[in-house]
Amino acid sequence: MRKRTLSREFALQILYQLDITGDTPERALENFWANKEGEEIETALKEFSSELVKGVAGNLEEIDKKIVQFAANWQLKRMAVVDRNIMRLGAFELLYREDIPPKVAINEAVELAKKFSGLESGKFVNAILDKVKLEKNK
Repeated sequence: MRKRTLSREFALQILYQLDITGDTPERALENFWANKEGEEIETALKEFSSELVKGVAGNLEEIDKKIVQFAANWQLKRMAVVDRNIMRLGAFELLYREDIPPKVAINEAVELAKKFSGLESGKFVNAILDKVKLEKNK
């Protein structure tokens, strides 16, 4: 598995934890890495995951507004927790990470949805993130 893909999986797990527990990003990151202490995880993986988590958390209000704007007939709180956080992660990469090509951000999010949610979730995530990308490019 590619390093950034693994980092995104870690970031998703941490964002899920944040969403459920209401912890601060710092505390969630600290707890997550403490639980992974026995595993040999490269520093670069931890750093990228942490950047993603802090970026999503720091821009959560704007990211959520974008998701709600394009998720017709869906309230954010009624979306599956996993799907909601995958979209948050993808939207963060699209809106704030110039070093990540939009196609990569969307493809990675869709793959996360397929792996951690379901095929229909992949289509839903793709549709929402594609609209975020199109609006950004206007």
